[in-house]
Amino acid sequence: MPAMEYYGTLGPACASADCLAEMFEAGMTGMRLNLSHVTLKGASAQLAAFHEAAGRVGVAAKLLVDLQGPELRVGSMEMPVELTEGSPIMLGQGGIPVPALLLPYLEPGQTVLLDDGKLLLTVTENRGASVCARVERNTGGTLRGRKSIALPGVRGLRPPALTEADMENIRCAAEYGVTGVMQPFVRDRADLLAVRQALDANGGRQIRLFAKIENLDGVGQLDELLPACDEIVIARGDLGNAVPLWELPALQKRIAARCCAAGKPFMVVTQMLASMENSPVPTRAEVSDIFNAVVDGATSVMVTGETAVGRYPAETIRYLVKTAEAAEQWLRSREKADED
Repeated sequence: MPAMEYYGTLGPACASADCLAEMFEAGMTGMRLNLSHVTLKGASAQLAAFHEAAGRVGVAAKLLVDLQGPELRVGSMEMPVELTEGSPIMLGQGGIPVPALLLPYLEPGQTVLLDDGKLLLTVTENRGASVCARVERNTGGTLRGRKSIALPGVRGLRPPALTEADMENIRCAAEYGVTGVMQPFVRDRADLLAVRQALDANGGRQIRLFAKIENLDGVGQLDELLPACDEIVIARGDLGNAVPLWELPALQKRIAARCCAAGKPFMVVTQMLASMENSPVPTRAEVSDIFNAVVDGATSVMVTGETAVGRYPAETIRYLVKTAEAAEQWLRSREKADED
């Protein structure tokens, strides 16, 4: 199996070369840049700091970019909006900007999940260009632009695999040192072929293709996706919106086992050390999660908001790496015991 890879996510909390160098020294092998919020050109200063830090530490760092793809997102917003439990909210014209193709599917009673399910709405009325909804009990908080939207149970929505912004980023990916492209919300083999063809046509033949499994379409098409990508990503944020949360661990294990059987590398992401956005020490459950992902065969693990906006980016990487290394050591000791 290939050597473990440890990824952070670029963001304002780790924008300086000094901070990034400390993260590389802690064992980080690469970083992800989320292109749903920025372009490669717009992130040129961050990327320069990233490459400077990697060179300073002597790491041949990998750079992954997360495309916009067919994921549905809230539109750009000038200011965040505070949503409170039970409050009414408008979607579409005169309210929270959402893609127009969603509006016909927002019938009364339909659940709407925003920001990886942190906010839960129920549609109360569809007026065509605008939709009335209410914030459900036990949810509420701050909604910012470009956050994800999910409609549980809705079938038939099929945005294009690549947006115009995706194509622009693909055209300059090699120039910025991108080593891997992550395609979100993969639905079938055709999505991956579209990305692969775009990369090959724009000087990116050497760039690896990562298929993010974030919906049940991707889960159902997994056998077709395996030969069409270089690595599978078990992206538990939106995958956890597609099924009841208590079913997510079994789904993760099913995907992991299928990847192992096919000899396909896979990555596990989302909330691996979420508490470390605000705490210098993770929870026991979080380190157990990382350990078990590696024991199940993961060859890559990644943190997201923990390094992008968290208070302890270097310490987060240290815990990520040390825990995965402990899992690898446990696997080796088990193999040795079996041989004896």
